[in-house]
Amino acid sequence: MKALLVDLDDTLLDYSGGVEECWEAACVCAAPASVDQAALLRALAETRVWFWSDPVRHRRERTDMLGAWTRIAAHALERCGAAAEGVAEAIGRDFAARRRTRMQLFPEALACLQQWRVRGIPLALVTNGDAREQRWKIETYGLAPFFDAMVIEGEFGAGKPDEIVYRHALQALGVRPEEAWMVGDHLEFDVDAPQRLGVRGVWVDRAGRGLPAGAAVRPHRVIQDLREL
Repeated sequence: MKALLVDLDDTLLDYSGGVEECWEAACVCAAPASVDQAALLRALAETRVWFWSDPVRHRRERTDMLGAWTRIAAHALERCGAAAEGVAEAIGRDFAARRRTRMQLFPEALACLQQWRVRGIPLALVTNGDAREQRWKIETYGLAPFFDAMVIEGEFGAGKPDEIVYRHALQALGVRPEEAWMVGDHLEFDVDAPQRLGVRGVWVDRAGRGLPAGAAVRPHRVIQDLREL
């Protein structure tokens, strides 16, 4: 390994932790008292699955997360017959604020980045998503100094699993695909797609559940903790 490409959300940063609690608290805080909270939470859970399950919509919406959360809330409110002006926007903003307070680096992430930097390993951060949100995470947790290159979908104009994203990161680090590894939690984006270029794919399976039944992707390595690299 002469270079390492690293995913951000749910690889370095615990992004998904506390999501349900944040939605519930946002609804309690921002939704009218007349709305059935249990029904709204059920509608939100179902809407989120529907909203993110379509690949085209997922690609389009993930670069504007506040807008996406607002649209999810609006759709859930409509399903409950509780649509009212400004409520979806209030829920979306409240949820966004709560998410920021819950996100944190995984315990070993900073030490691993420091170790890789000391050892002189060229690093590239390769992340999908909203440029504003991703930059906030990078700045808040002081990640920029560890990386020789950062490819953020909302800034670059393309995201994983597009081939151009990995090629751009490799070119920025000055290495060939076969000299690089990529580590991340998403089997398609962080393992399968870069493997097709010749990059070694390392899958982060923090829950230790193993590969999904019938999965065609075969990571070069499966780890639960970044220290295993």
